[in-house]
Amino acid sequence: MMTHCSMFSSKKYLISILQLFIAFRINYIKLFNKNHWEIIIMSKIFTPTNQIRLTNVAVVRLKKAGKRFELACYKNKVLSWRNNVEKDIDEVLQTHTVFTNVSKGQAAKKEELIKAFGKTDETEICREILSKGELQVSEKERHSAMDTQMNSIINSVAALCVNPETRRPYPSTIIEKSLKDAHFSIKPNRNTKQQTLDAIKLLKTHMPIERSRMKIRITFAAKKDNGPKLVESIVKMAASVELEEWIESTLQITIFIDPGNYRAIDDLVRNETKGKGLVELLELKDVVEAEEIF
Repeated sequence: MMTHCSMFSSKKYLISILQLFIAFRINYIKLFNKNHWEIIIMSKIFTPTNQIRLTNVAVVRLKKAGKRFELACYKNKVLSWRNNVEKDIDEVLQTHTVFTNVSKGQAAKKEELIKAFGKTDETEICREILSKGELQVSEKERHSAMDTQMNSIINSVAALCVNPETRRPYPSTIIEKSLKDAHFSIKPNRNTKQQTLDAIKLLKTHMPIERSRMKIRITFAAKKDNGPKLVESIVKMAASVELEEWIESTLQITIFIDPGNYRAIDDLVRNETKGKGLVELLELKDVVEAEEIF
Protein backbone atom coordinates (compact mmCIF):
# COMPACT_ATOMS: atom_id res chain seq x y z
CA MET A 1 0.00 0.00 0.00
CA MET A 2 2.78 2.32 0.91
CA THR A 3 4.59 1.40 -2.25
CA HIS A 4 1.54 2.20 -4.32
CA CYS A 5 1.13 5.61 -2.62
CA SER A 6 4.80 6.36 -3.09
CA MET A 7 4.51 5.54 -6.75
CA PHE A 8 1.43 7.73 -7.05
CA SER A 9 3.19 10.62 -5.30
CA SER A 10 6.21 10.18 -7.53
CA LYS A 11 4.02 10.29 -10.66
CA LYS A 12 2.25 13.38 -9.34
CA TYR A 13 5.58 15.02 -8.69
CA LEU A 14 6.82 14.20 -12.17
CA ILE A 15 3.63 15.57 -13.70
CA SER A 16 4.06 18.79 -11.72
CA ILE A 17 7.66 19.11 -12.90
CA LEU A 18 6.59 18.47 -16.48
CA GLN A 19 3.83 21.10 -16.24
CA LEU A 20 6.29 23.63 -14.87
CA PHE A 21 8.71 22.87 -17.69
CA ILE A 22 5.97 23.21 -20.33
CA ALA A 23 4.77 26.48 -18.81
CA PHE A 24 8.33 27.83 -18.78
CA ARG A 25 8.85 26.75 -22.35
CA ILE A 26 5.66 28.41 -23.55
CA ASN A 27 6.46 31.65 -21.73
CA TYR A 28 10.02 31.57 -23.09
CA ILE A 29 8.74 31.09 -26.61
CA LYS A 30 6.26 33.95 -26.17
CA LEU A 31 8.97 36.14 -24.75
CA PHE A 32 11.37 35.21 -27.55
CA ASN A 33 8.75 35.79 -30.22
CA LYS A 34 7.77 39.10 -28.69
CA ASN A 35 11.38 40.27 -28.59
CA HIS A 36 12.03 38.85 -32.04
CA TRP A 37 9.14 40.77 -33.58
CA GLU A 38 10.15 43.90 -31.72
CA ILE A 39 13.60 43.58 -33.26
CA ILE A 40 12.08 43.05 -36.69
CA ILE A 41 9.73 46.01 -36.31
CA MET A 42 12.53 48.27 -35.10
CA SER A 43 14.76 47.23 -38.01
CA LYS A 44 11.91 47.99 -40.39
CA ILE A 45 11.48 51.43 -38.89
CA PHE A 46 15.11 52.40 -39.13
CA THR A 47 16.22 50.64 -42.32
CA PRO A 48 17.12 53.21 -45.02
CA THR A 49 15.05 51.42 -47.68
CA ASN A 50 11.89 52.40 -45.82
CA GLN A 51 12.69 56.09 -45.63
CA ILE A 52 10.89 58.38 -48.09
CA ARG A 53 13.55 60.01 -50.19
CA LEU A 54 14.19 61.31 -53.72
CA THR A 55 15.95 58.74 -55.89
CA ASN A 56 18.05 59.05 -59.05
CA VAL A 57 18.28 62.76 -58.25
CA ALA A 58 20.30 65.30 -60.19
CA VAL A 59 20.66 68.75 -58.65
CA VAL A 60 20.61 71.90 -60.78
CA ARG A 61 21.93 74.88 -58.85
CA LEU A 62 21.68 78.62 -59.48
CA LYS A 63 23.13 81.38 -57.32
CA LYS A 64 21.09 84.59 -57.45
CA ALA A 65 20.71 87.60 -55.17
CA GLY A 66 23.33 86.11 -52.85
CA LYS A 67 21.28 82.95 -52.33
CA ARG A 68 21.63 79.40 -53.60
CA PHE A 69 18.60 77.81 -55.25
CA GLU A 70 18.38 74.16 -56.26
CA LEU A 71 16.06 71.84 -58.19
CA ALA A 72 15.67 68.08 -57.79
CA CYS A 73 15.65 66.62 -61.30
CA TYR A 74 15.86 63.25 -62.99
CA LYS A 75 19.46 62.57 -63.89
CA ASN A 76 19.06 61.74 -67.57
CA LYS A 77 16.49 64.41 -68.35
CA VAL A 78 18.29 67.71 -67.71
CA LEU A 79 20.46 67.55 -70.84
CA SER A 80 17.49 66.32 -72.89
CA TRP A 81 15.59 69.42 -71.75
CA ARG A 82 18.46 71.72 -72.64
CA ASN A 83 18.83 70.12 -76.06
CA ASN A 84 15.08 70.60 -76.68
CA VAL A 85 14.57 66.85 -76.89
CA GLU A 86 12.38 66.73 -73.79
CA LYS A 87 9.50 69.24 -73.83
CA ASP A 88 7.53 68.14 -70.75
CA ILE A 89 8.95 69.78 -67.62
CA ASP A 90 7.18 67.20 -65.44
CA GLU A 91 9.46 64.56 -66.97
CA VAL A 92 12.50 66.59 -65.87
CA LEU A 93 11.56 67.72 -62.36
CA GLN A 94 11.04 65.32 -59.48
CA THR A 95 9.05 68.10 -57.82
CA HIS A 96 8.22 71.70 -58.74
CA THR A 97 9.54 72.84 -55.35
CA VAL A 98 12.47 75.25 -55.38
CA PHE A 99 14.99 74.31 -52.66
CA THR A 100 17.81 76.10 -50.94
CA ASN A 101 19.26 72.67 -50.17
CA VAL A 102 17.91 69.57 -51.89
CA SER A 103 19.84 67.05 -49.80
CA LYS A 104 18.40 68.48 -46.57
CA GLY A 105 14.95 69.00 -48.07
CA GLN A 106 15.00 72.73 -47.28
CA ALA A 107 12.50 74.56 -49.50
CA ALA A 108 13.06 78.20 -50.45
CA LYS A 109 10.87 80.71 -48.66
CA LYS A 110 8.39 82.89 -50.53
CA GLU A 111 10.29 86.04 -49.55
CA GLU A 112 13.54 84.60 -50.93
CA LEU A 113 11.90 83.78 -54.27
CA ILE A 114 10.43 87.26 -54.62
CA LYS A 115 13.77 88.90 -53.79
CA ALA A 116 15.75 86.77 -56.28
CA PHE A 117 13.25 86.20 -59.10
CA GLY A 118 10.57 88.83 -58.58
CA LYS A 119 7.81 86.20 -58.54
CA THR A 120 6.52 83.19 -56.62
CA ASP A 121 5.42 80.96 -59.51
CA GLU A 122 7.73 78.02 -58.79
CA THR A 123 7.22 76.37 -62.19
CA GLU A 124 8.39 79.53 -63.98
CA ILE A 125 11.30 79.83 -61.56
CA CYS A 126 12.17 76.17 -62.24
CA ARG A 127 12.34 76.96 -65.97
CA GLU A 128 14.82 79.76 -65.32
CA ILE A 129 16.97 77.61 -63.04
CA LEU A 130 16.92 74.75 -65.59
CA SER A 131 18.05 77.20 -68.28
CA LYS A 132 20.72 79.11 -66.38
CA GLY A 133 21.69 76.81 -63.50
CA GLU A 134 24.64 74.46 -63.24
CA LEU A 135 24.06 70.71 -63.22
CA GLN A 136 25.79 69.21 -60.19
CA VAL A 137 27.55 66.00 -61.15
CA SER A 138 30.64 64.11 -60.08
CA GLU A 139 33.96 64.92 -61.73
CA LYS A 140 33.89 61.63 -63.62
CA GLU A 141 30.33 62.20 -64.86
CA ARG A 142 31.17 65.78 -65.86
CA HIS A 143 34.14 64.72 -67.97
CA SER A 144 32.13 61.93 -69.58
CA ALA A 145 29.26 64.30 -70.45
CA MET A 146 31.64 66.93 -71.83
CA ASP A 147 33.46 64.36 -73.97
CA THR A 148 30.15 63.12 -75.37
CA GLN A 149 28.97 66.66 -76.15
CA MET A 150 32.31 67.60 -77.70
CA ASN A 151 32.20 64.58 -80.02
CA SER A 152 28.65 65.51 -81.01
CA ILE A 153 29.74 69.08 -81.82
CA ILE A 154 32.74 67.89 -83.84
CA ASN A 155 30.60 65.50 -85.89
CA SER A 156 27.94 68.17 -86.45
CA VAL A 157 30.50 70.71 -87.68
CA ALA A 158 32.04 68.11 -90.00
CA ALA A 159 28.60 67.27 -91.40
CA LEU A 160 27.45 70.87 -91.86
CA CYS A 161 30.58 72.57 -93.16
CA VAL A 162 33.00 72.42 -96.08
CA ASN A 163 36.27 73.89 -97.26
CA PRO A 164 35.06 76.80 -99.46
CA GLU A 165 38.01 76.38 -101.81
CA THR A 166 37.39 72.71 -102.61
CA ARG A 167 33.72 72.35 -101.57
CA ARG A 168 34.76 69.18 -99.75
CA PRO A 169 34.00 68.39 -96.10
CA TYR A 170 36.75 68.34 -93.52
CA PRO A 171 37.51 65.08 -91.67
CA SER A 172 36.40 65.04 -88.05
CA THR A 173 40.03 64.77 -86.93
CA ILE A 174 40.84 68.12 -88.59
CA ILE A 175 37.81 69.77 -86.98
CA GLU A 176 38.81 68.35 -83.58
CA LYS A 177 42.39 69.60 -83.86
CA SER A 178 41.30 73.05 -85.08
CA LEU A 179 38.82 73.45 -82.22
CA LYS A 180 41.54 72.48 -79.76
CA ASP A 181 43.98 74.97 -81.31
CA ALA A 182 41.28 77.66 -81.16
CA HIS A 183 40.77 76.89 -77.42
CA PHE A 184 37.10 76.01 -77.86
CA SER A 185 35.53 74.89 -74.60
CA ILE A 186 32.19 73.33 -73.69
CA LYS A 187 29.65 75.55 -71.94
CA PRO A 188 27.39 73.34 -69.78
CA ASN A 189 24.44 75.75 -69.94
CA ARG A 190 24.21 75.81 -73.76
CA ASN A 191 22.80 73.00 -75.85
CA THR A 192 24.68 71.13 -78.57
CA LYS A 193 23.06 73.00 -81.46
CA GLN A 194 23.97 76.40 -80.02
CA GLN A 195 27.54 75.32 -79.35
CA THR A 196 27.88 73.85 -82.83
CA LEU A 197 27.09 77.31 -84.26
CA ASP A 198 29.56 78.84 -81.77
CA ALA A 199 32.22 76.38 -82.92
CA ILE A 200 31.66 77.21 -86.61
CA LYS A 201 31.90 80.94 -85.86
CA LEU A 202 35.16 80.43 -83.96
CA LEU A 203 36.66 78.17 -86.63
CA LYS A 204 36.06 80.82 -89.31
CA THR A 205 38.72 82.95 -87.59
CA HIS A 206 41.27 80.11 -87.73
CA MET A 207 40.70 78.23 -91.00
CA PRO A 208 38.82 78.44 -94.31
CA ILE A 209 35.43 76.98 -93.49
CA GLU A 210 31.81 77.75 -94.26
CA ARG A 211 28.40 76.15 -94.04
CA SER A 212 27.63 73.83 -96.93
CA ARG A 213 25.11 75.48 -99.22
CA MET A 214 21.51 74.50 -99.88
CA LYS A 215 20.09 74.21 -103.37
CA ILE A 216 16.59 75.65 -103.77
CA ARG A 217 14.21 76.45 -106.62
CA ILE A 218 11.88 79.45 -106.48
CA THR A 219 8.82 79.66 -108.72
CA PHE A 220 6.45 82.61 -108.96
CA ALA A 221 4.32 84.52 -111.44
CA ALA A 222 6.44 87.59 -112.19
CA LYS A 223 4.96 90.92 -113.14
CA LYS A 224 6.79 93.75 -114.81
CA ASP A 225 6.33 96.03 -111.84
CA ASN A 226 7.58 93.67 -109.11
CA GLY A 227 9.26 90.71 -110.89
CA PRO A 228 12.74 92.21 -111.50
CA LYS A 229 12.81 93.76 -108.04
CA LEU A 230 12.02 90.43 -106.35
CA VAL A 231 14.61 88.58 -108.45
CA GLU A 232 17.23 91.16 -107.51
CA SER A 233 16.44 90.75 -103.80
CA ILE A 234 16.65 86.95 -104.09
CA VAL A 235 19.96 86.99 -105.98
CA LYS A 236 21.51 89.24 -103.32
CA MET A 237 20.97 86.49 -100.73
CA ALA A 238 22.22 83.70 -103.02
CA ALA A 239 25.75 82.31 -103.06
CA SER A 240 25.35 81.52 -106.75
CA VAL A 241 22.65 81.22 -109.42
CA GLU A 242 22.48 77.93 -111.28
CA LEU A 243 19.46 78.57 -113.52
CA GLU A 244 17.04 81.38 -114.31
CA GLU A 245 14.23 80.38 -116.65
CA TRP A 246 11.03 82.03 -117.84
CA ILE A 247 8.03 79.88 -118.73
CA GLU A 248 5.52 82.31 -120.18
CA SER A 249 4.88 84.72 -117.27
CA THR A 250 6.27 82.38 -114.61
CA LEU A 251 9.86 82.61 -113.43
CA GLN A 252 11.86 79.67 -112.11
CA ILE A 253 15.19 80.43 -110.50
CA THR A 254 17.52 77.79 -109.03
CA ILE A 255 20.12 79.04 -106.58
CA PHE A 256 22.60 77.92 -103.93
CA ILE A 257 22.26 79.66 -100.58
CA ASP A 258 23.69 79.69 -97.09
CA PRO A 259 21.28 77.72 -94.85
CA GLY A 260 20.92 80.78 -92.67
CA ASN A 261 19.23 82.67 -95.54
CA TYR A 262 16.55 80.07 -96.25
CA ARG A 263 13.92 81.52 -93.91
CA ALA A 264 14.55 85.09 -95.10
CA ILE A 265 14.10 84.06 -98.75
CA ASP A 266 10.99 82.02 -97.94
CA ASP A 267 9.43 84.98 -96.09
CA LEU A 268 10.38 87.38 -98.90
CA VAL A 269 8.78 85.24 -101.62
CA ARG A 270 5.65 84.59 -99.55
CA ASN A 271 5.15 88.29 -98.76
CA GLU A 272 5.89 89.63 -102.24
CA THR A 273 3.70 87.05 -104.01
CA LYS A 274 0.95 87.09 -101.36
CA GLY A 275 1.51 83.39 -100.67
CA LYS A 276 1.39 82.30 -104.33
CA GLY A 277 5.14 81.82 -104.78
CA LEU A 278 6.82 78.46 -104.18
CA VAL A 279 10.19 77.75 -102.54
CA GLU A 280 11.42 74.15 -102.97
CA LEU A 281 14.40 72.56 -101.24
CA LEU A 282 16.20 70.50 -103.90
CA GLU A 283 19.35 69.51 -102.02
CA LEU A 284 20.18 69.99 -98.38
CA LYS A 285 23.87 70.61 -99.02
CA ASP A 286 26.17 71.28 -101.91
CA VAL A 287 29.27 69.17 -101.21
CA VAL A 288 31.81 67.72 -103.59
CA GLU A 289 32.16 63.98 -102.93
CA ALA A 290 34.62 62.39 -105.36
CA GLU A 291 33.61 63.98 -108.68
CA GLU A 292 29.92 64.62 -107.94
CA ILE A 293 27.99 67.46 -106.36
CA PHE A 294 25.40 66.47 -103.80
